[in-house]
Amino acid sequence: MRKKIRQKGLLNPLLVAICLILSAFTVQGQHVYRFDIKEDIGPNAWRQVKNAYSKAEGAKVDLVLIEMNTFGGMVNFADSIRSRILDSPLETVVFINHNAASAGALISLATDRIYMSKGSSIGAASVVDQTGQPMSEKHQSYMRGLMRATAEAKGRDPKIAEAFVDGDVELPNIKPAGKILTLTSAEAVDIGLAEAEVSSVSDVLSAEGIDSPQLTTHQLTTIDRIIAFLINPAVSGILILLIIGGIYFEMQTPGIGFALIVAIIAAALFFAPLYIQGLADNWEIALFVVGVVLILLELFVIPGFGVAGILGIIFLVCGLAFSMVVNNYFDFSIAEPGMLFNSFLLVIASMVIATIVMVIFGKSLLNTRAFKRLVLQDEQRATEGYTSSKVNLEMVNKEGVAKTVLRPSGKVEIEGKWYDAVALDGFIDIGEDVYVEKHENYNLFVRKKRTS
Repeated sequence: MRKKIRQKGLLNPLLVAICLILSAFTVQGQHVYRFDIKEDIGPNAWRQVKNAYSKAEGAKVDLVLIEMNTFGGMVNFADSIRSRILDSPLETVVFINHNAASAGALISLATDRIYMSKGSSIGAASVVDQTGQPMSEKHQSYMRGLMRATAEAKGRDPKIAEAFVDGDVELPNIKPAGKILTLTSAEAVDIGLAEAEVSSVSDVLSAEGIDSPQLTTHQLTTIDRIIAFLINPAVSGILILLIIGGIYFEMQTPGIGFALIVAIIAAALFFAPLYIQGLADNWEIALFVVGVVLILLELFVIPGFGVAGILGIIFLVCGLAFSMVVNNYFDFSIAEPGMLFNSFLLVIASMVIATIVMVIFGKSLLNTRAFKRLVLQDEQRATEGYTSSKVNLEMVNKEGVAKTVLRPSGKVEIEGKWYDAVALDGFIDIGEDVYVEKHENYNLFVRKKRTS
């Protein structure tokens, strides 16, 4: 009996040793959190990475797996992503499935291990403008420093990382001087930058020694999709059209009506996602609001069109354009090259299109039955039961001249006296001849005098 017990006691340590040896080669049941980077590196990608790592760290997973296919993007957001990866206590591997160019190469270097599919490439990380031309040495130096620091943080050769940016770096048997480094999957494996060539996520997990993993795939929320849709440049342009058009039509229809509501909603949809993404700041939104206020003061309080109106337009345009570009109080060097120019181009083009649409269709739209149902009416007709508090029929058909711009309200002079007037044409410029069509509620309603 004692002999059997001794034999059993010897068997248990042996089984434990065998299990430990096997577990060194195959890890079962590990929790892996996976998400993709398959778009240009920008605010959307940065938001996705932040959310993914927050959930992965909250779930205390064993490994984060990124599947990447990107041609690059904005350096500032790429830097934020690589910093988030470096700061995370979780191990991260990246599976480059075709492309990890420019900003994608920087992010890949921040991970613990790199795997690549056959035919993939990594590199070409020099900073270029919108035309593809290299930027100044200031931008290149900053990018070289980021690449070196990231490679050093993960124990990789910093000279290889620097060669992704600087063509002057010479790497014997890898690349000559004068060429920016881009590596194929086979080349990356040969020099030890990548772990192996693989065909799928399953192959990556097998190479990591993970069998039967608990795999969680990051899911985009409805809010993520809405924000991604709203910050699309085409959608931003449409929202700017609605903002400008809403302000214009509200000025043509006194009172708070549908047009103003449309403008407010469009402004909220324009600024809110940009604010959430960290692009729009409080001062940029304030700049836009001040611009609108100055324009309204110029139209309804200050006669003529002068400094307030010009400053209002400048503030409005700058508020919209600046909010689409990451900056540090007018320092736009951290933004993607050419982004500021593109944002101004988008805003100005949208305003020009809005102006053309308003000039061509504005009057006919104001007179449509559907529009009149949505706004407060500017005319209360006697035939509908309304009466004027004061009507002076002697003023009807008298002629005068506009002493201020009427948009639609302003001042006119008739027989040496100034009167408050409303332009039934919608707009009458200063100095134009007018005639009185009707007189109600202490206001003259005038039209342009037609010349034969």
